[in-house]
Amino acid sequence: MSVAFADAVQEYRQQGDIASLLDRMKALSIAAEPEVLIAASVPYHDLPEVVIPVYERVVAARPADAQSMVILANAYWLTGRGADVVGALATRAIAADANNRGAWHLWSLSESNPRARVERWQQVAKRFPADQLARAALADNAASLAGAEHDPLALDLAVQTYEGLWAEASRDEERRALEETIAKLKGWTL
Repeated sequence: MSVAFADAVQEYRQQGDIASLLDRMKALSIAAEPEVLIAASVPYHDLPEVVIPVYERVVAARPADAQSMVILANAYWLTGRGADVVGALATRAIAADANNRGAWHLWSLSESNPRARVERWQQVAKRFPADQLARAALADNAASLAGAEHDPLALDLAVQTYEGLWAEASRDEERRALEETIAKLKGWTL
């Protein structure tokens, strides 16, 4: 299976025919067991053109496999498949494994309403307090909300969250970037 994947991807890289690659990946996916597909696709996780047909098959065969749902949802997100599709898969993945942080991140990202997205990131940051990426996303989204809606509470949330990240920063360049961001936000008048 790995050789067939390699051949298909090499041909795609040479000819650029995405339709042909998708057809080949679908055909290979139908004929193989999920474990074999997962193993064969590992070197191509940066190619949504490979990931999507493979993981559509894997998720169909293993509907409770949260990690496979997250991989598929991420590929959908990267290709602009739509927040509704990504959010639905992320929600299914959370139901299958409530400790899968990737599912929670995609669930938060897929929310189109800025205020609701901030609320989702707050839930993720509370559930996974050591997740600096979730807290950075919370701070970024809160700052955006504060600027767009002139919301002082969102601004306070952004500043407090960035300050928490600053306190944990281990590299000087991180600390300087966070200090600059915090200073700018504290200078805002809403």
